[in-house]
Amino acid sequence: MDRRSIIKKAGLAGVLAAGMAPAVHAQSTLRWRVASSFPKSLDTLFGTCEVFAKKVGEMSGGKFVISTHAAGELMPAFGVLDGVSNGTVEMAHTAPYYFFGKDPTYALDCAVPFGLNSRQMTAWMYEGNGLKLTREFYAKVGIVNFPMGNTGVQMGGWFRKEIHSVADLKGLKFRCGGFAGRMLERLGVVPSNIPGGEIYQALEKGTIDAAEWVGPYDDLKLGFSKVAPHYYYPGFWEAGPQLSLYVNQKAYDSLPSEYKAIVEAASAYAHIDMQAKYDARNMPALKTLIGQGVKLHAFPKEILTASFKAAMDVYAELNDTNPAWKKIYTDYAAFRKESNLWFGLAEASMDDFMQAQKF
Repeated sequence: MDRRSIIKKAGLAGVLAAGMAPAVHAQSTLRWRVASSFPKSLDTLFGTCEVFAKKVGEMSGGKFVISTHAAGELMPAFGVLDGVSNGTVEMAHTAPYYFFGKDPTYALDCAVPFGLNSRQMTAWMYEGNGLKLTREFYAKVGIVNFPMGNTGVQMGGWFRKEIHSVADLKGLKFRCGGFAGRMLERLGVVPSNIPGGEIYQALEKGTIDAAEWVGPYDDLKLGFSKVAPHYYYPGFWEAGPQLSLYVNQKAYDSLPSEYKAIVEAASAYAHIDMQAKYDARNMPALKTLIGQGVKLHAFPKEILTASFKAAMDVYAELNDTNPAWKKIYTDYAAFRKESNLWFGLAEASMDDFMQAQKF
């Protein structure tokens, strides 16, 4: 007798009792939400949530469904940490340094001035102690974190006027993401940490004098060149800013093991996808911006040198006052020192030669 006949004659209850239930009834669909800190217009940043959610659906055979929500839909852009921590939403995708006001230690899960580049950050997280140490830190607020995206080194931002020296920074009202403001304040900058979707309006109204976001691809979409024509590089406060997926600890613990594995794999896939998109799309966008009349400038060495000293002073003070910071930063700094020896030897020398060639 075939399976269909058994089901027809015995009924579903009898089939279940006999342990012969069709696989389709074995597990009901699980529906979660992920809140982003970014607007839908940014297909690289918000789009990473969509890449992640799609991959989870594919790997679970459509049984684990995650809906994606842009900043402001479920909660404000900077409200996602609390939203995941208190269980309002199961997941969030964000830049952890947004929450440096709660504790500067959050920035070490994203970027700090003169920190790790994107490859070094990934190496520290997966092969060093980064993931272990940051998860110990997040456990205090009931969150499990996963690396999910990196923009690569960012641009230094858009300025209404040219910047020639440290003196030109005094009194400058500058939108800069996260922890960088602590460093720039020491150079006389007045930092402002506002969401990406509000930057253009603030620049246009003169509420701020300058702003940084990510790089050419996103900046072109956001239209900053229309209100601030001077474009500076590099973003020395964001050498390799990593985005993170936050998962509520209780919700994560309730997942079957195969779904936990899917979350881990899908977030890693999205992590690589974001970096690839920025690396491929930034140069064409920069060419477009320059064609529109944007003036490209390198930050003067004087500013880089003064900023480096200011950053090191901030880190030393935090080591003395913040045990959570000290525990993670000590490991981070040791990894940075060792990694820079290798990158300086092989990567940098190869890059210098190749970028000097004419193809």
